Amino acid sequence: MSRVASYPIALPKGVSVELSDSQIKVKGAKGELAHQLHPLVEITLEEEKLHFKQREKTLKAGANAGTMRAKVANMVQGVSQAFVKKLELRGVGYRAQLQGKVVQLTLGYSHPVKYELPEGVSAEAPSQTELSIVGIDKQVVGQVAANIRALRPPECYQGKGVRYADEHVPLKETKKK
Repeated sequence: MSRVASYPIALPKGVSVELSDSQIKVKGAKGELAHQLHPLVEITLEEEKLHFKQREKTLKAGANAGTMRAKVANMVQGVSQAFVKKLELRGVGYRAQLQGKVVQLTLGYSHPVKYELPEGVSAEAPSQTELSIVGIDKQVVGQVAANIRALRPPECYQGKGVRYADEHVPLKETKKK
């Protein structure tokens, strides 16, 4: 049984929380996020710490309390520090260019692929073969990185494609006659 919900979340300096009956809003230096509260979870703010408690003693309430605690912890971290996912482009001629809110990717197709970034997410390209996705919502940042990776996932014989910076792609031996 997980005890994630029993650990309180300490609020860093500059982060404020608004609690209502059905919603929690977290404001910080990087922005503001809001999330709907689950009816089986009770959140209290005491001495700059958020405490989570299940309203019923059921498995579903315990699971949802842990999930709410994890989501709120990600919200607090996002508005204070922001989340970053780094991608690498490997292959001859593979590169990324930024044009405002559009990432133009050359991935070996007959045409460049354009990916428009959603609201609240930005990108940085330190070099032509590196791309960093930055945002305050962890789920959205991860989804954008996964969508870009899906445009040309790494293949298993040469390793060409778009991969996460910390991803290891095991290579297969080439086929023999």
